[in-house]
Amino acid sequence: MRRQMRRRALSSLKELDAFPKVSESYVETSASGGTVSLIAFVSMALLAVLEFFVYQDTWMKYEYEVDKDFSSKMRINIDITVAMKCQHVGADILDLAETMITSNGLQYEPTVFDLTPQQRLWQKTLLLIQSRLKEEHALQEVVYKTLLRGAPTALPPREDAAVEPLNACRIHGHIYINKVAGNLHITVGKPIHHPQGHAHIAAFVSHDTYNFSHRIDRLSFGEELPGVVNPLDGTEKITSKNNQMYQYFVTVVPTRLVTRQISADTHQFSVTERERVIDHAAGSHGVSGIFVKYDTSSLTVTVTEQHMPLGQFLVRLCGIVGGIFSTTGMLHGLVGSCFRLWLCGFRSGARPPGEVGAAGVSKYSLQEEHPSHQVAPGPE
Repeated sequence: MRRQMRRRALSSLKELDAFPKVSESYVETSASGGTVSLIAFVSMALLAVLEFFVYQDTWMKYEYEVDKDFSSKMRINIDITVAMKCQHVGADILDLAETMITSNGLQYEPTVFDLTPQQRLWQKTLLLIQSRLKEEHALQEVVYKTLLRGAPTALPPREDAAVEPLNACRIHGHIYINKVAGNLHITVGKPIHHPQGHAHIAAFVSHDTYNFSHRIDRLSFGEELPGVVNPLDGTEKITSKNNQMYQYFVTVVPTRLVTRQISADTHQFSVTERERVIDHAAGSHGVSGIFVKYDTSSLTVTVTEQHMPLGQFLVRLCGIVGGIFSTTGMLHGLVGSCFRLWLCGFRSGARPPGEVGAAGVSKYSLQEEHPSHQVAPGPE
């Protein structure tokens, strides 16, 4: 019984076979067909390899939504070197809610303002990357996909101990701030806290020592990610004026980054720069120093790394193979038909007017020579 059931099942499957079967004795091969087949197979292999590279590649998907998280803190990472001694400068943050955030998370480290040749090469490379990122925005996706494999963007340490006098102050560290607009001050004197407002003690600092030439080795918001280059990294400003004000207007966009290698909450930002000399006699009022005025966007961006599904890859691969096979077959048949029509027309046009087939010659010549001659029909 089981064998009969199997035979019936196999016979039913054979009846469902709808593919045409042509015996090899009825197939005629040709050099043109072999050439077209070779071209088709090479094209299939080439496109299949290219499609595999596309399958391996990924792309970034950007999604925007309203930022509803107002109560959390935002981290700001600072690494700025000012061409003044550490006892003469101070840094703090005052936000829109009149909340003064102390610089307890920042460290003041005496250093040399001039860079070594190795550090100068690092800075030039960083500025070159900055210019390329501004011109080619698609490079930012490459940076996102290669975060953990990217080189650290921090300033490399000096090769040897500094022989020159320590004429600058490196202010570095991180501070947690409210997600509202605020202002980071780096100016003369140490900040003090009092209920009436915000002040810096600068009475014991000589005006001749003012020098706000500075270099921003790193300024970022959110988690520190390896390989990420921020818009102000590597910026250097040199001035010969004592009363110089530098202002950076920053718009911060909260960003959720999800890739195959990392998942982190970071922040992108755009910046506008402005600098001027403080001269009260000329009507240019203000305070000398470095000011980073930041504001947070009401939108948040989720950047997700996308990958082609396996099913879609197989469908595209089948489409490539079937499409090339069918197209080359139709083109080969069309070219062959056109060639045969042209060849038949060429042969018929090359014969003399009086030349016809052998049977036709005997028949029509007899009728012309003996027009009255009739051929009696033979018996059936």
